[in-house]
Amino acid sequence: MTSHDSSPAHERLIFALDVTDYAAAFELIEQLDETVAFYKIGLELLMSGDYFRVLDLLKSRGKRIFVDLKFFDVPATVAAAVRQLARWDVDFATIHGQDGMLKAAAQVKGATRILGVTALTSLDQGDLQRLGFQCDIQALVLSRARAVLEAGCDGVISSGLEVAALRREVDARLLVVCPGIRPVANDDDQKRTVDVASAFKSGADFIVVGRPIRDALDRPRAAANIQTTIAQAFAAAGSP
Repeated sequence: MTSHDSSPAHERLIFALDVTDYAAAFELIEQLDETVAFYKIGLELLMSGDYFRVLDLLKSRGKRIFVDLKFFDVPATVAAAVRQLARWDVDFATIHGQDGMLKAAAQVKGATRILGVTALTSLDQGDLQRLGFQCDIQALVLSRARAVLEAGCDGVISSGLEVAALRREVDARLLVVCPGIRPVANDDDQKRTVDVASAFKSGADFIVVGRPIRDALDRPRAAANIQTTIAQAFAAAGSP
């Protein structure tokens, strides 16, 4: 276990607030208020028109916020978007682009920590080859991670399957956030998944969990069970 972030264990779970509108977001935030301190808000909520209303709600409740919009455009446009976002005092934001975009974002990010997307967890080796990447997934992830740090950004979004290699072969400063976490057997569109304990044992700093909590019959209990696993992982490693 090799996390270099100082966040307490209960803030290591990021809940993916992938819902259609403010009402649905409010219901989940209410239900999870005592068990979740960190939320990811992405494209689905953006298209509802309620994005910044939900962002304000989260801030008013003292929650941490991960803006997952995967900015991808010419560097000047990416920089303009990140500069605007910095006004909202969010914790993380994602860039899904090449070195110029990453450097542009790094120059204007303020206190926001910029995360470069490596390879989406919904893609497997065959998908990458069809997209024209003539290398294996791990090599691509490591290459992107090095580029992120060289550009002045903070970390990566990466499957838990590549975390051990990232910790072994890339600078320890790298922040690693793992989506596609599945506490139980998985049959959805996420192809490269790991469970909670494995992600942190490999060295993840944060995990992102959506459907296993959102679709649970008892959402607070599902989140609390994940928090217990995280707390046990950090206690075993002697971390806060």
